[in-house]
Amino acid sequence: MIGFEKYVVEGSAKTPEVEFDGNTGVLLLRGRSIPENSIDFFQPINNWVDQYCEHPQQETTVQIRLEYFNTSSSKCILDLFRKFEKLNRANSKVTVQWYYETDDEDMEEAGEDYQAIVELPFSMIEVEEI
Repeated sequence: MIGFEKYVVEGSAKTPEVEFDGNTGVLLLRGRSIPENSIDFFQPINNWVDQYCEHPQQETTVQIRLEYFNTSSSKCILDLFRKFEKLNRANSKVTVQWYYETDDEDMEEAGEDYQAIVELPFSMIEVEEI
């Protein structure tokens, strides 16, 4: 996939940093996700992922490094995982790296919940700070 555009969104107090690189297959969400309208925020991300899934790398790594997300963001994240689930079934290896801070049981449990819901290999990674 030569020349695949990167999709980058600078993070804010309410929205996560997004860095998706189609050339490396590394897709990163980092920060907080509490946008006013999660569907509007995640729509361009979904569009980019749809295009990426048409011509993916052999291996895709989805890195989730969120310190907090609201309920509407959780649905949007699940929708993203569903897209990657389909990609994984289509013989393109997808792995999820779910980062959570030490002692943040809520984020750890959220990762475990997603792991139980979607058929994707998860790595639960404990870090000192997101």
